[in-house]
Amino acid sequence: MNRMINWLQKEPVLTISWILAFCSMLLVPPDYQYAGYLDLHTLCLLFCLMAVMAGFQRIGFFHRLGQFMLSRTHSIRQLEGVLILSCFFSSMLITNDVALITFVHFAIEVLHMAGQDQRLVPVVVMQTIAANLGSMATPIGNPQNLYLYAHYKFSASVFIQTMLPYTIVSLACMLLFLSFQKRTTLSIQIQSKDICAGGRWHAVLYSSLFVLCIGAVVRIVPIPIMVCIVAAACFAADRGIFKQVDYSLLLTFAGFFILIGNLGRIQPFIAFFQAAVNGHEIICAILASQIISNVPAALLLSGFTEQGSRLLIGVNLGGLGTLIASMASLISYKYVSLAVPKKRGVYLRVFTIFNVLFLLPLLALALWGRF
Repeated sequence: MNRMINWLQKEPVLTISWILAFCSMLLVPPDYQYAGYLDLHTLCLLFCLMAVMAGFQRIGFFHRLGQFMLSRTHSIRQLEGVLILSCFFSSMLITNDVALITFVHFAIEVLHMAGQDQRLVPVVVMQTIAANLGSMATPIGNPQNLYLYAHYKFSASVFIQTMLPYTIVSLACMLLFLSFQKRTTLSIQIQSKDICAGGRWHAVLYSSLFVLCIGAVVRIVPIPIMVCIVAAACFAADRGIFKQVDYSLLLTFAGFFILIGNLGRIQPFIAFFQAAVNGHEIICAILASQIISNVPAALLLSGFTEQGSRLLIGVNLGGLGTLIASMASLISYKYVSLAVPKKRGVYLRVFTIFNVLFLLPLLALALWGRF
């Protein structure tokens, strides 16, 4: 019992989602319509993508890639650029949380090796911002994108066109930040470890499975076929993969699906949310994300507006702000707390200031784009 309580305390968003779901069940008792609440398309895609990314991580693929890039850095500016932009671009394909899991711990190690421990807080903060902003560029970059892409039936071209201006401005802001960093010469000794023969075979397998998942995202490959192939291949290649899948995220989605389904059957709630959200999707999504994080905000607000593009912009910009605005941000905070516990307060201050500074130009672009 204590283990269950401790686990729920470590998963506050999951806990909240199911408390709200159970409360909604008191207003709408379970019936046959509940079967239609769960978006199995999104849940299956999330599961398969997380499994494939876990496979890549277990063979050290991303760490090896990071080592390769760092072996070509010769100054502090280049070092920070590689660490930050790796998160920005990789998150477009491997999701923001996987990018942070991969590169933040690596950044802490490398900065220590380079004698740049004083740069740890700003670099990790920028890595977090980079991962959250880079991930908004593609349908598979983060969970809310994957859900909204399926929910509103966006085409890949419409999705990318919607988010491209914000991606470009985000990249420009990061390059501006890097332009102020020192060009001091740097020498880092990287102990390169090649992927073993078995690892290479696994890398080919996981790459093929990733392409299969992309095929499902763009609606070429049927979801049931993707699930069967990915599950069978991962089971045969490395059963440990299934232990690294974030099941709490899947359960969080399920809880919010039930909540949203029930709220959609309560007329006063429908009227309230439609009045509050319609025409104000971007602002509502940003504000909601600061309190409940952007994934739940996307799930909740999508039931009350047909303006999918505005909601998409809002929940992605909403990932900037508070520490819980994007749950992926907690990953970085956890790593920093373990590495330098005394700097947790400093990290939170720098994190908040940097997030606001990046949010302002993107919000201005979003509001300007409405007129």
